[in-house]
Order: sequence, then C-alpha cells, then structure tokens
Amino acid sequence: MEKVNTEQAFEAHIANELPTIAVFKTTWCKDCHFIDPFMPGVVEAYKGRLNFIELDRDEVPDLCEKLNILGIPSFIAFRKGQELVRFVSKLRKTRDEIEQFLDRALEVSSALK
Repeated sequence: MEKVNTEQAFEAHIANELPTIAVFKTTWCKDCHFIDPFMPGVVEAYKGRLNFIELDRDEVPDLCEKLNILGIPSFIAFRKGQELVRFVSKLRKTRDEIEQFLDRALEVSSALK
C-alpha cells in the first residue's frame, strides 16, 4: 500500500480508472494498528482489481476536513475522482468487514461503467 502525504498525490491516485481505496489512519490510533498485520494480505488479494493508498490524517488535515474524515481508520473508494462508497464505524474493523466493503466498492464501480 503506497503512502501518500499530499493532496496533489491523493488527487492523482483517485483519478484512475481502476478504483482506489484510500485508507486514512494515524500513528496513535490503536484500531489502525490492529489492521496492520492483515492489510498486506488484503491488498494482495485484491491486486489488479483495486489500488490502495494510505494517508496519515495528521499529515493531510485540510484534505480530511474537505472529505469529512472524522473516524479512523476510514476507508473510502474512489474511481475517476469520484467517491463511490466509504466504510467508517466506531467499532474495530475486522478483515472480513474490510473485505466486504472492498467487494461492495467493486460492485458499485462496475455498476457505474
């Protein structure tokens, strides 16, 4: 998962035809660290179907305000610069829940083609 720390890089990534999943995290978030061990496997499982980028909420506060990112980790799917769907909850996210969200993002993306 590529780390992105500028709004310009973020905009370039989400403009792609292939859907991009933006994962907003922070270094101090315990729930963000909870997903770290299994996220490489998730990224690998969706390789070729989804792109993944990671942003530190503290490094891009203006972008997070613009996107209304309140909870972390937050997952937002984009395609051609448009938001498709997002996954935010107060509860700790499991691998299964994240994969269900990714499957939904793929469904929404293919419905828009």
